[in-house]
Amino acid sequence: MKKIINYIDGKLIEPVDGKYLDVYNPADGSVYAQVSDSDEKDIELAIAAASKAFPSWSATSIEERHSVLFDISQRIEKKLEELALAESVDNGKPLWLAKQVDIPRAASNFRFFATAIMQFAAESHEINGQAINYTLRKPLGVVGCISPWNLPLYLFTWKIAPALAAGNTVVAKPSEVTPMTAFLLAEICIEAGLPAGVLNIVQGLGQKTAAHLSTHKKIKAISFTGSTKVGADIASKAAPLFKKLSLEMGGKNPNIIFADCHFEKMFKTTLRSSFANQGQICLCGPRIYIQKPIYEEFKKHFVEAVAEMKVGDPMAADTKLGAVVSKAHYEKILSYIALAKEEGGTILCGGEALNIPGKENGYYIAPTIIEGLSPECRTNQEEIFGPVVTIMPFDTEEEVLAYANGTDYGLSATLWTENLSRAHQMAEKLEAGIVWINTWLMRDLRTPFGGVKNSGVGREGGFEALRFFTEPKNVCVSYKN
Repeated sequence: MKKIINYIDGKLIEPVDGKYLDVYNPADGSVYAQVSDSDEKDIELAIAAASKAFPSWSATSIEERHSVLFDISQRIEKKLEELALAESVDNGKPLWLAKQVDIPRAASNFRFFATAIMQFAAESHEINGQAINYTLRKPLGVVGCISPWNLPLYLFTWKIAPALAAGNTVVAKPSEVTPMTAFLLAEICIEAGLPAGVLNIVQGLGQKTAAHLSTHKKIKAISFTGSTKVGADIASKAAPLFKKLSLEMGGKNPNIIFADCHFEKMFKTTLRSSFANQGQICLCGPRIYIQKPIYEEFKKHFVEAVAEMKVGDPMAADTKLGAVVSKAHYEKILSYIALAKEEGGTILCGGEALNIPGKENGYYIAPTIIEGLSPECRTNQEEIFGPVVTIMPFDTEEEVLAYANGTDYGLSATLWTENLSRAHQMAEKLEAGIVWINTWLMRDLRTPFGGVKNSGVGREGGFEALRFFTEPKNVCVSYKN
């Protein structure tokens, strides 16, 4: 059985205590690997290695950092098939999705930040011909990066790449649920000649590893993506120690559909934004609001289309939805479907676990549409993070704006209308860090990414990420006698 071990000080090593956790294949419920059950001792080794490597890595020229990170991106692209297969087995997502989205994006993350650091310029300000101020951006030191299970390599590299590009050394903790591609990335980094200790990957449970990262005095910043509950716990530990924090947490995103939308384009995209990756993307739109003149038409076509979506073996080319990530998450999603019924919701489609021939022990749930719930109910307020959406009619802009903003979350919102004035006015009023108008998940790596309210603190992406992973230092020089 494959053993997934730690990557510390440039070497692949077993956990100090020699303990391992089982890793499950969500498609069939089988144990297919074991991952290091690391603890504080392993974190200490990683921090020591990163601390030792920091002086030389931070002094490395931008050109050299660019070269090694660009090399890593190319090696990820060359191993597309291997990495995509590993991601699909680990996560349960369709293999085609991992090939088209997850692994190409992981390569893009390294390529983008390898290039962005070459353009990351200092600022200067003249004072009336008497003096000049210039601002240096210095790497922080050793930073911690903690990533989730839904887009394992995609989001792991989204954090690591800018941290390394800016000259920091990293101790990274991938999810113990989906550890394989982080392990394969470690092998790629060794092949690419990344200096020892610059990147360290510690596998294992968050309560044993991430908690220690959050309180260690040598860790200067924490970049975390995951649940709001865990993010709040990290903040409670790290903030009193004055660490920099970037927290990208939960979402309960609205998808607002006005009657004047381009129906065909909206409909095709809404199928994706509702159920892509089994609904396990923080940017999915599980709350769908449809203006009344087109509500019945939308409902009829939506239920018909969703009922035809194939749920099955992630390896099959025609599978639209694979397995959800774990048994615990499977049970959580099913509990919310039961809750929706208790709250008075009507299941229009799905609403049940599925038994896939040949994969009887896998974690499969039919894509589910629920109607008839109030905006304030738990089903519409709490993050389910699965293939479950609710639909609700509305009359006016003011009404749907209140619905959209009526949760504790504020990550993203999607808006469908051909009315230019309405689009801009709604975008300004929506309480979200990201607003898509007549599209969804169209990402430009140069733009800031993050949410408001309980969806997060700080921004990632582009120069925002490089600013987070550096400390500004202002220097004032007087040159007038």
